Amino acid sequence: MQKENQRIKNIFRILNDLYPEPTTELHYQTPFQLLIAVVLSAQSTDKGVNKATSQFFHKIKEPEDLNQLSQKDIEQLIKTIGLYQAKARYLKDLSAQLIHHFDSKVPSTREELMTLSGVGRKTANVVLNTLYGDEVIAVDTHVLRVSQRLGLSLRSTPLGVEEDLMLCIPKDMLKDAHHHLILHGRYTCKARRPLCGQCPLQALCNYPL
Repeated sequence: MQKENQRIKNIFRILNDLYPEPTTELHYQTPFQLLIAVVLSAQSTDKGVNKATSQFFHKIKEPEDLNQLSQKDIEQLIKTIGLYQAKARYLKDLSAQLIHHFDSKVPSTREELMTLSGVGRKTANVVLNTLYGDEVIAVDTHVLRVSQRLGLSLRSTPLGVEEDLMLCIPKDMLKDAHHHLILHGRYTCKARRPLCGQCPLQALCNYPL
């Protein structure tokens, strides 16, 4: 167990050296814009979300700005993003929910965030970590894949992987851990053609070459 704990510490030390100030690659200026961007990022790339939001974030900064638009108006703003019709409905609903139930502020607890339309556990965890610095793990496809390859979790569900990571990652490394895993999965430990030969974690990894 002590040897495994040291292996995990070494993994995140190396990741911290690679990505010393990791954060989301979604573009935003206000907490509400971050919430919008994370909701839009479900089954979409950050690059695609940033391209869409760059067209309207100069006008849409707070819930009131979005709430005055119709769902059709919102659909036109985000139509380049996958599942844009459902997401437009979510954004319309959650902007009203924030106004009426949270004084137009983005909630700071997972339970409250998950009462909002279109906000599941992963989205809530991203917001909690990025906005409020909570030591939580948001498990997307990158985090799940990298965690399994590194042997940090053998489970196949996002919740299972999240639970394993929360237990095995040293507490002082938790805050940045999900960003470290996302960035490593996006740029090195890719789904189809992982760059194992260039990976500084190769000696610590369980993934077969």
